[in-house]
Amino acid sequence: MESSLRLDAPPVGRCRRQETAEEPGLSEGAKGEEVPEENVGEDDEEVEKTREEEESKEEESERLAAKERAAQKQLMAIEEFVHTERNYLKNLQLCTVNIRRNLQEIQPPLPNLDSMFEHIGGVIDVSGRLLSLLDQAQMQSGDPRYLETLCNSFLSLSHDIEMAYKEYLANYNNITAVENSYKQKGAQWQEMIRVIKTSAPDVNASTLSFFLVMPVQRIARYPLLLQTVQKHTDPRHPAYALLEQTGRAAVQLNCEINEYKRFREVADKYKKTENLTIKDKINRLSGHSIAKKTARLSQYIKHETGIVPKHVDEEFDALLGFFLLLEKGITDLHVNMRDYLSHLQRFLSCRPEEADLDLEGEKAALFSKEITVALRQWIYPTYERRLKTLVFKPLCSLQELLAGPRNLIRKRQDKLLDFELLEEKSSLNYEEQAVAATYRTINTLLLTELPQFNGKALQLLWNILGAFACLQRDLTAEMEQLASSFTHQLSHSHLEPSAFWEWAESSVLEGAKNLESLCQRVQEALNVPIVQPLSPGSQKRLRALMDRYGPEKIYQLTGPAVAARDLDLNLSKGELVAVVSEMDTRGDRRRWLVDAGGLKGYVPASKLTRYHQLTADAPKSPHLTVASSGPGPRRHSYTPGTQPAVTMAMPCFQVFAGYDFTARSSHELSLRAGEPLQIVEPHDKRGNAEWSLVEARGQRGYVPSNYLAILPSVVASPTLPYR
Repeated sequence: MESSLRLDAPPVGRCRRQETAEEPGLSEGAKGEEVPEENVGEDDEEVEKTREEEESKEEESERLAAKERAAQKQLMAIEEFVHTERNYLKNLQLCTVNIRRNLQEIQPPLPNLDSMFEHIGGVIDVSGRLLSLLDQAQMQSGDPRYLETLCNSFLSLSHDIEMAYKEYLANYNNITAVENSYKQKGAQWQEMIRVIKTSAPDVNASTLSFFLVMPVQRIARYPLLLQTVQKHTDPRHPAYALLEQTGRAAVQLNCEINEYKRFREVADKYKKTENLTIKDKINRLSGHSIAKKTARLSQYIKHETGIVPKHVDEEFDALLGFFLLLEKGITDLHVNMRDYLSHLQRFLSCRPEEADLDLEGEKAALFSKEITVALRQWIYPTYERRLKTLVFKPLCSLQELLAGPRNLIRKRQDKLLDFELLEEKSSLNYEEQAVAATYRTINTLLLTELPQFNGKALQLLWNILGAFACLQRDLTAEMEQLASSFTHQLSHSHLEPSAFWEWAESSVLEGAKNLESLCQRVQEALNVPIVQPLSPGSQKRLRALMDRYGPEKIYQLTGPAVAARDLDLNLSKGELVAVVSEMDTRGDRRRWLVDAGGLKGYVPASKLTRYHQLTADAPKSPHLTVASSGPGPRRHSYTPGTQPAVTMAMPCFQVFAGYDFTARSSHELSLRAGEPLQIVEPHDKRGNAEWSLVEARGQRGYVPSNYLAILPSVVASPTLPYR
């Protein structure tokens, strides 16, 4: 067993020798592969550097690629801006030229069609100018300087863009209203759709609003397009700061346009003048409106009584004062010009050439007639036509324009009263905030627009006055030319200047004396006391005055008395009064205190004359004595052919028409004040003394008896019977 153990166990000595024999070989191999520590560090640095270089190259390539992509996107955004602007302008031109022309040929004509294109011309013009500036630069969109040109062009036209789009957007609601009115007409609306599709086959459009809404969309798209260009533009780009300024300008444009549109909506709402009947106004009343008007009235009374101080706005007050002064001037000028035209038309209706003017010399009479005919038929009608066209019509239009600002000023006053009541509250609800915002809007609108309106209105007024002065100058030149063609044929045209002026002065003075004497005779005739039959009521008042004051105190008015001072009376010509005192309380003898039968007051002493009471038989002297032939027909059955037998009388009184009277039927006779006449019957066929049958101008008819005045007259020749 031990031998087996020894045989199985490996030889220990041999194993050790083999191990030791192998160890030297292993150590030599290990020694051959060993690397120094310094060489290992250098290799790591080279590897790291290589890796960094590769990463930097990758980053640079990625940066260049991103820059290239941004440049491509920037180029695409710029091209989109320009390309969409060209398409936009092309569509507007297509709408305003081709489609508009074809729509105008529709029968029956479309009402208010031109109003839809009223302000689009300015939009087309400013868009065309923008593209023209870009084309003049002669650059490609990829040129780095092209962006700078685009921004400069937009900024240079920003004010024009704002003004053009302001008016268009403010009136866009009118465009939609007109188009909606077309939609109510079925056949005509279908014809419009057919014309639009035929006129623009390449555009999928069937209504005008498809084109006319483009400016509304375009102005809002400018900021978006510029922001897209800015997004893809390198901040280090030379035009980046200019691009930012252009983007802000586009945003500001939209804000200004929207604010202007809001102002215009408020102005259009409140500047309208509504002609409502009392019934319509009552129907509009509600509990809310009554409470609101009551609060305004209360606030107004507090202002006037000094309980609450008024809101003072010196800037607005100055503008308001100038507007009121301008309004008064325009209104007065309009009234004067209207009266001037009326007098001119009355002058043209006269025909002095048809009358015998009793001028000395044959040439003077002939020349006068020829000059008068020329003035009436050619010179003055031309002058009148030009005056209406160049002065009166513009003046009427200017006066109509005053209504809008006037209504806004009144509405501002109402809203100011509401606003003052709201200022006292610490917090406002939604409706109260809307009221306050409305007042601020109207106030801002007036402070902005009223100075411009005042300036434009004043300029128009000066232009109207200038046109009137030019018309007067032309009229004078034409009349001078007309007169010069005749005056050289007159005898005095060959006089020396000194002798001519002496002759002219003497002629004028002689004519003035003749005119003065004529006026004096007319005035004396007008101042003749008026004595006319009195009505029963007047007779009763006369008896009461005579009983109280006596007949020597009874006076009659020779003309109408108009109250000009305190305690003055308004009395008609011919009224009877009793003089209480021949002076007023200050001792002025030009004003007499009179009693008009209950009313006491002052009248001018120059218009009073002593009353001459008629005797009972006095009125019979001017009457034609009518032969009694039995009961005659009633007044309403009188015919002009009926002529009662009359006898001649020698009157010592003359009957005149005291007032104008217009006949209302064929049985009555029209009279003019001061016209002489004869009384045929002092009553009608019923015996009613309130009507008298008279004859004037060869005609007979009935007139009111109290319209007749009987004046003392010299004894005249016998009056012949009527034929």
